[in-house]
Amino acid sequence: MKTFYLSSEEKTRALAIAFGALLKKGDIILLKGSIGAGKSFFARALIQSLQTIPENIPSPTFTLVQTYDTQLGEIWHADLYRLKLAEELEELGLFEAFDNAISLVEWPEIMEASMPSRSLEIEFSATSFAGERIIKISTKNIGWRSRLSELDAL
Repeated sequence: MKTFYLSSEEKTRALAIAFGALLKKGDIILLKGSIGAGKSFFARALIQSLQTIPENIPSPTFTLVQTYDTQLGEIWHADLYRLKLAEELEELGLFEAFDNAISLVEWPEIMEASMPSRSLEIEFSATSFAGERIIKISTKNIGWRSRLSELDAL
């Protein structure tokens, strides 16, 4: 597990950009944390850093899934907060995206039982100081470990 203590939104953005440079097709990133902890902010910064012309990246809270073309291929940004049943996941096409795109999934708890082992979890926590975050990155997948070592300089 890697833990980052980030004192500002700028430092969170820098981590998102550095992390985005490590991604490749088929990567599944689970974004966990309470409301307002920074999941959407991180996803937005990451996606924009990979676009040739950065565009507005809204939270997919109401659409459930947004897709974006980037320099690394397609990114699916999903927010599963409003889903009530795991069966609803099939309708979103998210499982197909796991093989063909980079997937950023907020509120992934509803799909824990069907999560591929190659996923990586990022947990966000806000502190009592504005803009400050604690971000913990963990995975059981050994393939991620060498890629994550590139974040050591941050």
